[in-house]
Amino acid sequence: MNHKKELTYKDLSKFRRALMIFLSGAGSGIIYTPIYLKNVFYEPLLVGLNITNAQLGFLSGMYGIMATILYIPCGIVADKFRIRTLASVGFITTAFMTYWYAMLPSYNTLVLIFALMAVTTILIFWGCRYKLLRFSGSGDEYPVIVGISYALYGLGGLAINVVTLALFNTMPEYRIGVRMSLIFLGTVILILGIISYIFIPKFKGEVNTEANKKFNVNEFKEALRHPGAWLASLTLFFVMIVYMGMNFTTPFLTNVYAVPMVMVSIIGMIRYYGIAIIASPLMGGIAKKLNSPSKTIIIGMIGSAICIVSYLIMPKTAAFMMIAIVVTLVLGFIANGAYGIASSVLTETKVPPHIFGAATGMLSVIGFLPESFMHQVFGGFIDKYANEGFNYIFICLAASALIAIVFCLATLRYAKKQQQLQLEETNEQVS
Repeated sequence: MNHKKELTYKDLSKFRRALMIFLSGAGSGIIYTPIYLKNVFYEPLLVGLNITNAQLGFLSGMYGIMATILYIPCGIVADKFRIRTLASVGFITTAFMTYWYAMLPSYNTLVLIFALMAVTTILIFWGCRYKLLRFSGSGDEYPVIVGISYALYGLGGLAINVVTLALFNTMPEYRIGVRMSLIFLGTVILILGIISYIFIPKFKGEVNTEANKKFNVNEFKEALRHPGAWLASLTLFFVMIVYMGMNFTTPFLTNVYAVPMVMVSIIGMIRYYGIAIIASPLMGGIAKKLNSPSKTIIIGMIGSAICIVSYLIMPKTAAFMMIAIVVTLVLGFIANGAYGIASSVLTETKVPPHIFGAATGMLSVIGFLPESFMHQVFGGFIDKYANEGFNYIFICLAASALIAIVFCLATLRYAKKQQQLQLEETNEQVS
């Protein structure tokens, strides 16, 4: 591969463009698997790591706190370094963190590992993930590309979890199973890092090469002043609450409708990974047809609100168990799709390419902020109010869906106003 010449997406073959989208999509589904392994191996991790439920929860909390801190600088880093460098280093360093994790060290060491994985997966990898998509096609193609990438995220996450689970089941005991599963994950992530270094080109215009512009905080200040960055960030914030809230449908089905644990696990895997394979590209296609991610998100949030309200009014009897399961899968489909295209609101509001990385960092800090507190808030509802706590959760989710709609409407108004101003400027120049 010739890494000296700077290229654009037009210079790349279809295979290479597809590989870029795969690395961003499926690669993201895989690189975060060790961090969220408890979604599949909850009990085995407790036994294998010899820790308590609270300690296992704190590991995720430590990662979430560090991630929130690093979302802003990750956008600046994404604007200042080559995508190839960040992607390959992000994958490879995460692989070595996973190998360290596989040694099943002490709890204090695990806390350090999860903090460091926030550095490798957020500071180094996160910003370049979206920028890689941005440079893999035109601005008009971006919503579709993002949708496809989230489908690949679901496919990658589903495939890696299925294979890891199969590998784990061949092991004689939990501790060995956890270790071998982590070694397998680390090896796959390492291979992705090598592929990234070999195949990702130097993109034209991906970094600011002027010496006096290195790490210029003015770029982030410019992103902060851009209304489009704020509208996209706040839209994602409330879409994220709805998306995250889906996770609590698992204990809801178990505790309220007495759905068997095996069935709930299958439903959870389908809801979190499987549905994304279809939902995200479909929503991306709709966004392209409507020429507006915001209009598509409005449709998704209306559908989500209907599903959520149905949880509140449905009788809590065994006769409605299958209906509750269907509603859960429908909600998963809609919310996954809306979440998958939420970041493309940045292009709808015409965020300039030179601050796109900084705007992505801002989008991530604000948009993903619920990850640092919603698990504790919603979990507190269940601890304090038992099954009644789910009603409070669903009220929060329904309200968040409605607020997301409000910000989408504001985005449409802003985009229309900007289009009119641009048209007026063009007419003046012609005159």
